[in-house]
Amino acid sequence: QVQLTESGGGVVQAGGSLRLSCKPSESTFSFTSIGWYRNYIGGPLVARIDSDGSTTYATSVKGRFTMSRDTADNTMYLQMNNLKPEDTAVYYCHAHRVVPAYDYWGQGTQVTVSS
Repeated sequence: QVQLTESGGGVVQAGGSLRLSCKPSESTFSFTSIGWYRNYIGGPLVARIDSDGSTTYATSVKGRFTMSRDTADNTMYLQMNNLKPEDTAVYYCHAHRVVPAYDYWGQGTQVTVSS
């Protein structure tokens, strides 16, 4: 069973930064896509990297959030800058496979941005 281990949430003032980490128990390259969603499992997409290396960001976070992959550490990162109170949410890491078709979710990490 694949596990996604998340870390990096916390409390920060508006305008501050946080970096979330998601470390799968298998190679990040074994998934069709890996991304971050927020509020609840299956909630709004925040950012995603697909197997071809392309990235997708929610309109509300473009220019502020950056998703990246550390191949040496087998970890995905979400760098969040210029955080706003409306970014407050539980952030969930998600990994998708096509064969066999399955979705994996992390346990969620709380991000709180105070005004």
